[in-house]
Amino acid sequence: MKRHARGSGSTIAGSSTVTRTGEDKADDGDGGEGRAQASQLRRRLGRSDLRAVPETRRALRELLRHWGKPGRSDIAELLTSELVTNALVHTDHDAVLTATVGPAGLRVEVRDFVARRPQPRPPAAAAGDGTHGRGLLLVQSLADAWGVRTHGVGKVVWFELAAGAA
Repeated sequence: MKRHARGSGSTIAGSSTVTRTGEDKADDGDGGEGRAQASQLRRRLGRSDLRAVPETRRALRELLRHWGKPGRSDIAELLTSELVTNALVHTDHDAVLTATVGPAGLRVEVRDFVARRPQPRPPAAAAGDGTHGRGLLLVQSLADAWGVRTHGVGKVVWFELAAGAA
C-alpha cells in the first residue's frame, strides 16, 4: 500500500556532505549492542544549475553502493533526478537535497523556496516536446511513499523506498 502524506517541519540547508549517524551495528566494545547506522547526503543545488542533476545522481549512487535489493538504487537515482530537476526547472531559487539511508530504507527530500505545490499531471497535458509532466507520475508510481511538506518559505517534496522491497 502506498502512503501519500502532507505535513510541516524543517530542513537544514548545508554544503555537500555525507555523514553517518548512530552507532555501528556490531558490538561497540562496551558490552552493549550497537544501534543501526544511518548515512546522509546533503547537497545545496544552485539556482537553475542543471549540472547538479548528474552530480547528485553520482553522489547518491556512492551513498547507496551497498544498499537494498538489486535495482532499488537505480529507482532511487531516477526519482531523485526527477525531484531535483523539478526544483531547479520550476523555481527560480536554490534547492537543498537531503538523502538519508537507514535500516528501514531511504528517504530523499528536496527543499525549494517556492510555496507552490507540485501536482502530478498526465504527460498528454504537458506542452510541446513530450518530455515534461512525467516526473511526479514516476515518483507516485515507483516510490513506496511520497508527499509534499510545506514550510514558512517553500516546501519539501520527498519520497521513501524500503530497502527490502522488490
